[in-house]
Amino acid sequence: MATSHWQMVVTKHKGKTNITIRGPETKATTAYCPPGAEHFGIYFKHGIVMPYLPAIHLRDGMVDLPETRSDSFWLNGSTWQFPDYENADTFVARLVHDGLLVREPVVDTALGSQSHVLSVRSVQRRFLKATGLTRGALSQIDRARYATSLLQQGVSILDTVSLAGYADQPHLTRSLKYFIGQTPAQLIRKDESPQLSFLSRMHQTPMY
Repeated sequence: MATSHWQMVVTKHKGKTNITIRGPETKATTAYCPPGAEHFGIYFKHGIVMPYLPAIHLRDGMVDLPETRSDSFWLNGSTWQFPDYENADTFVARLVHDGLLVREPVVDTALGSQSHVLSVRSVQRRFLKATGLTRGALSQIDRARYATSLLQQGVSILDTVSLAGYADQPHLTRSLKYFIGQTPAQLIRKDESPQLSFLSRMHQTPMY
């Protein structure tokens, strides 16, 4: 399903480990998950940016970082150990220390609907570069994912329309079909709903 966040994903399969940077995804797509593969991912909050690889260049795409040895990979001119669930905090802290993760303050300001000293066009440009999405697209994706979580928790379709801020049930249905790949009725019937994300059944760290 669509996601407004970029992620770093570590995959182990048949004795080999690789790490992939995945950008925000603007619509539901089919993803191949090799049988027996194990995934571990780190989600990053809106406004957290990798300067040398901004999210706008990764939208609806991904980049596999080159492997140096069986336990390490190459990132921005240095060798890094593959992170795992236990040391993710340390891994992210090192990225911050080395200047490979920074915060774009414009994103927090825009999402908080605060006033800007910059022009509207400058804010829009910096927001798009940092998140890979326009403010409107980000809101639509997050609303669809919120509606999905409500339906999966047993909230009725009509109540979900109201709680998630949709105009009516057809509006909700169109949104979920595009961003999630399922209708509200399909999401309610959990036994018939496919796995919505290959990341949904893996270990995840909190978002940074």
